[in-house]
Amino acid sequence: MIFINFGYVRVSTREQNTDRQLIALKENGVPIENILTDKMSGKDFNRPAYRRLLKRLHKGDVLIIKSIDRLGRNYKDIIKQWQYITKEIGADIKVIEMPLLDTSQHKDLLGTFVADMVLQILSYVSEKPSHTP
Repeated sequence: MIFINFGYVRVSTREQNTDRQLIALKENGVPIENILTDKMSGKDFNRPAYRRLLKRLHKGDVLIIKSIDRLGRNYKDIIKQWQYITKEIGADIKVIEMPLLDTSQHKDLLGTFVADMVLQILSYVSEKPSHTP
């Protein structure tokens, strides 16, 4: 069976640049034709390219993202989508900027536990508004 690397890029507005994310994905083995991009808010998962990505992902494939906040901004939804991709579809997820969040490498009980804890913390931080004095 052939497993495919997919990449997902998201920026919040059309004016924002996707170059850094695209370069990181290519450097991590994602062919350009397997990179899907949305230029819209991460407040929910009702995004066209993300929906197409979910339809293309199969068991054993790997979804690679640069950082967890590129996936989304809503804590509960990030956790729900992570579980859907890894448990329901059976694909792996690799977060480039957080090596502990790589389900393709850490498949034992301890690795799963650590990844789940880190995911919970990072998802919380990605949703929490920053307070500036």
